[in-house]
Amino acid sequence: MTTAALPRTAREIRLTARPEGLPEPAHFTVAEAPLPEPGPGQVLVRNRHFLVFPGLLTLIGGAVEGLPLPSLRPGDALFGPAVGEVVAAPAGGPLGPGALVSHLHGWREYALVDAADCTPLGDALPDPVAHLAQGSAPYGALTRLAGVRPGDTVLVTGAAGAVGTLAGQTARLLGAGRVIGTTGSAEKAERLVAELGYDAVLLRGSGRPIAEQLAGAAPEGIDVLVDTVGGEQLAAAVGAARHGARFALLGALSGQLAPGAAGACAPAEIDSFRLVVRGVSVRGYLGTEHPGVEQEWTGRFGAWLRSGEIRFPHVRIPGIDRAPQALRELTDGRHFGAVVVELPL
Repeated sequence: MTTAALPRTAREIRLTARPEGLPEPAHFTVAEAPLPEPGPGQVLVRNRHFLVFPGLLTLIGGAVEGLPLPSLRPGDALFGPAVGEVVAAPAGGPLGPGALVSHLHGWREYALVDAADCTPLGDALPDPVAHLAQGSAPYGALTRLAGVRPGDTVLVTGAAGAVGTLAGQTARLLGAGRVIGTTGSAEKAERLVAELGYDAVLLRGSGRPIAEQLAGAAPEGIDVLVDTVGGEQLAAAVGAARHGARFALLGALSGQLAPGAAGACAPAEIDSFRLVVRGVSVRGYLGTEHPGVEQEWTGRFGAWLRSGEIRFPHVRIPGIDRAPQALRELTDGRHFGAVVVELPL
């Protein structure tokens, strides 16, 4: 059963060659593929938006040990979080034409998806694209690992990215007394303070070590770290940790954005003696270990969006043709918040 006449082919983004360093638009192609017909238990989804995210760099680099996702080889279509509308489905299935769903088959105009792998959007969020917000991980880290307490000083590294822009706001809503971020752009630093309520922002590449800047911004130390970067910034956080500090590691952008590193290694030289004497806990956050977080986050995120207590910073890039360039712009730090490709209806 279909909603309307469908095209015979549709476009998708494929990897044409595995890059030696960070991928460029030349490593991808926009290819035409026959439009598949859904079989039993499947649906055909017309994608409306899909997310451009740094984890693709690791998949493209082929270093996926420990990840629940496969690597990407030349000729493969890219994939990732997307939202769209079911346009064809066998009669009697769990999802019918017209249903809005999220799934992991982005980077294409139409996606053939197992119905069991689709999540109906419902009305929890005021805008379907908000389902692509990367707030579940920092929310889970702050509530399950770090346990933010009233008055805590929280440091968020990579604060201007898709995760960081929501992490700082969420920490404040959960009771943090002071929220500090890091970024590599003076313009982004100003926006983090003016628009998202950060109390202070440390500027990477300013000529002053991050540790020195952090000592000035948090002279009494930090209680919580939400880390998406690793490297020097993680080391600085260890140096500033107060007794009983809780560190939640969500990403490793210092490795993912390092040319030639394949996105799977983010070394940091840290003071392990300080971790011991300060009783600091350090844990990596995996969403698969906290299955109830996504639904809980969606409910609270929707309420906060409707009340105006939180913003969803993102940029919409129009057209699938611009998706490879959007990935390059993401690695260059060109955008503030999440990067979403918008497909015309």
